[in-house]
Amino acid sequence: MDTLIGSPSIWGMVALAAAAALVGFSKTAVSGANTVSLAVFAAVLPARESTGVLLPILIAGDLLAVRTYRRHAHWPTLWRLFPAVAVGVVIGTAFLFWADDGAVRTSIGEILLLMAGVTLWRRRSATDEAPTDEAPDDGATRAGRVKARSYGILGGFTTMVANAGGPVMSLYLLSAGFRKLGFLGTSAWFFLIVNTAKVPFSVGLGLIDAKSLLLDALLVAFVVPGAIIGRYCVDRIDQRLFERLVIGATILGGVQLLLR
Repeated sequence: MDTLIGSPSIWGMVALAAAAALVGFSKTAVSGANTVSLAVFAAVLPARESTGVLLPILIAGDLLAVRTYRRHAHWPTLWRLFPAVAVGVVIGTAFLFWADDGAVRTSIGEILLLMAGVTLWRRRSATDEAPTDEAPDDGATRAGRVKARSYGILGGFTTMVANAGGPVMSLYLLSAGFRKLGFLGTSAWFFLIVNTAKVPFSVGLGLIDAKSLLLDALLVAFVVPGAIIGRYCVDRIDQRLFERLVIGATILGGVQLLLR
């Protein structure tokens, strides 16, 4: 065990395995729930190094999610987000050069709670128009484009510094009117592409190395049962409960980041 990052105890490894399974569940059922996994990894391992260990596990979950929901992605939304996300990733990389763990956790926790509050407010003031799997063109108006850029930059920033972009993108997709399948398909492709693009940055920052990959090799198998359970559960969760779970997971993740 001494060859692994932080030399986690047996109970620490059990916690990491459970968190890896939760990654799989979040990718195929309740996006944003993996903020709990983020908190577990940061509690068991050194906070900075934990982001490098978690990234390959997230990519494994992304691959399973794409395999399951690949036909439900809304590509106009993705193309609208990617340029802003790239800006956020670059800002996040620069931030990691000088920010300590406390600054990272506080910043992201505050952002998540703020955006959850904004989403709840928007939902209370929204009309009763039913969303569809093919989301409305939220980029057709100037306000829609500004919103996409704002969420994109925040998503890129949070995913780079702490793998915490899931809640930000979840809130954006909910606000754009996605139902479950469109939400999960668009999110799956988004994070597979973005997380894969983050790998060179993480290697350059020293967050991914031989030790982190060894720990990943021990944990990645737990992603699969989590994804299978998530796929089984998603068809049994109605739309309103699904949205509440996503927002609840976002708030829980934000609070955990602030209290850690």
